Amino acid sequence: MTRQRISSILLAASFTLAVLMAVAGPAPRRAAPKKYTIEQFMKTIRFAGADISPDEQTVLFSSNQDGVFNLYEVPFSGGQPRQLTMSKTNAIFAIGYLPDGRILYSSDQGGNELNHIYLREKDGAISDLTPAGKAKYQFSGLSHDRKSFFYQSNQRSPSAYDVYEMDLATLKPTMIFENPGGFFPGDVSPDRRYIALSKPSTTANSDVYLYDARTKETKLLTNHEGDVNNGPEGFTPDGKKLLISTDDGNEFAYVKAYDLATGKSDVLDKASWDISADYLSHKGRYRVVSINNDARTELKIMDTRTGKPVTLPALPGGDVTGVTIGDSENRMIFFVNSSNSPATLYSYDFKSSKATPLVRGLNPEIGPEDLVSGEVIRYKSFDGMEIPALLYKPKDMPAGQKLPAILSIHGGPGGQTRLTYSPLIQYLVNSGYVVLAVNNRGSSGYGKTFYAADDRKHGDADLRDCVESKKALVATGYVDPAKIGIMGGSYGGYMTLAGLAFTPDEFAVGVDIFGVANWLRTLNSMPEWWGPQRESMFKEIGHPKTDSVALYNKSPLFHTQRIKKPLLVIQGANDPRVLKIESDEIVANVKKNGVPVEYVTFPDEGHGFVKKENEITAYKAIREFLDKYLRGSDLVR
Repeated sequence: MTRQRISSILLAASFTLAVLMAVAGPAPRRAAPKKYTIEQFMKTIRFAGADISPDEQTVLFSSNQDGVFNLYEVPFSGGQPRQLTMSKTNAIFAIGYLPDGRILYSSDQGGNELNHIYLREKDGAISDLTPAGKAKYQFSGLSHDRKSFFYQSNQRSPSAYDVYEMDLATLKPTMIFENPGGFFPGDVSPDRRYIALSKPSTTANSDVYLYDARTKETKLLTNHEGDVNNGPEGFTPDGKKLLISTDDGNEFAYVKAYDLATGKSDVLDKASWDISADYLSHKGRYRVVSINNDARTELKIMDTRTGKPVTLPALPGGDVTGVTIGDSENRMIFFVNSSNSPATLYSYDFKSSKATPLVRGLNPEIGPEDLVSGEVIRYKSFDGMEIPALLYKPKDMPAGQKLPAILSIHGGPGGQTRLTYSPLIQYLVNSGYVVLAVNNRGSSGYGKTFYAADDRKHGDADLRDCVESKKALVATGYVDPAKIGIMGGSYGGYMTLAGLAFTPDEFAVGVDIFGVANWLRTLNSMPEWWGPQRESMFKEIGHPKTDSVALYNKSPLFHTQRIKKPLLVIQGANDPRVLKIESDEIVANVKKNGVPVEYVTFPDEGHGFVKKENEITAYKAIREFLDKYLRGSDLVR
């Protein structure tokens, strides 16, 4: 459409609106959005895993609708969900159905991340298929003939994942790949001959290898120079090719198809952003491609017979994610979610082109019109680098009034805040706070140059990106420059502590959720099952033995005497990544400064929340803390 055509349409629309106003008078003023409690926001349902039954009549999913993640079933055509497990303590996450209708699920103990694989019989009986203690087990797919499944475990060596095959008739496991170390296993070929392996050198440099179970040989598939991120996506259903994600010669990740017989690679899918997933349905008719398009998921489902995309029916605005296609390739399930709408689980029939909402995530007490959409903005940082961020602003901003604002910093360090639903963000915005979710340098999704731009500069260049975001907030005209705080979880919690310690005059308050305070301890205590990822982290952030001085200098714990603004710390007692002692020490040290410090701990959580009651407690504490020290008249300056 030409610019002139657009202008004429806008002019016509303005004229029509003027005529209507002349006839009907001014439009009625929109009612102010309703205010909701955190309990109402947390009645939103979160999902974690879904699958289609072998007869494709039932959908399995896990959700926290009763407070703890449990398993549920719902008819494919719609109906009332039926709860299958009744855990009140440990979260239960759906893996999927077995061919005979039995169910596999994963669960750990109190958030310690030592997941086991469990079998639920049709009569409800539960058995642990991986009972060995102090080991971690990860499901890695059903065999193509559906007679077994594969899993990975570090039970033999804490720092290396071996691959096992469990026969479904006997439920006896057999090791099919003994990991010499340094590899992360991936997909197993349909004929069981090959196992795809990933070997990271750094967070920006990794290779793909192919293990041959017949010859016991391991072959490098991605020989290259410089920093190139390569990773296996999966084998094609005919077993002839391996899909490989790579950014070789490109700023963004794309997908190649490697021919196992000839060794030749051809580009399969490429876009202007990272391709985050690329996989085929069981028989290969459909290929599902997910593109990380500026903090949103752009999905394409391609019919490989015609080469044309599948056109889905009209759906509510949002991203389509979590696509699972049944073995018959006649039915599938997926989720639709957006920044102002929590996920809804859908079923879809390819023959009828009918999409059916099965379980809606939004609490019916909350009016969708009262929720706020995130807006992608960009601003220039201290060195001219463009920084993307997601802006959420209240709908009922009084004219001329300056509002308090809070920066939300993601984990990682290489994570990305995306335009997905957050009950905490909606709760804070509904309470009158502006929220800016910063994707500082080092965030994924914006190209490998941006991703590597914070290497060895953590707590410095990436923190300065956050400080610079204050200018963008103030430039809106509705944010009080004296009332901007910083908040984050995991690495975002570190950024919060770093902000208060290393830029003590920049942020009015800080909210640290499971955040790193002492890099020396954190890097030394990283779980052994991280394997080669530990070495990658050492190269990106620093090695606790050879870079101890630099790590000391960037650890907020050793600079707490500089913290002079109010701090809230939230911590899980079972956290295996950021040990509770880090939060204990940061709280004790900051209290010595006479600074207001509040500390909330949870004895039954690990590195993140899996229990709704605990989330409510934490988010209520955040709101009360911000009301008192950021919005309140007793703001510490």
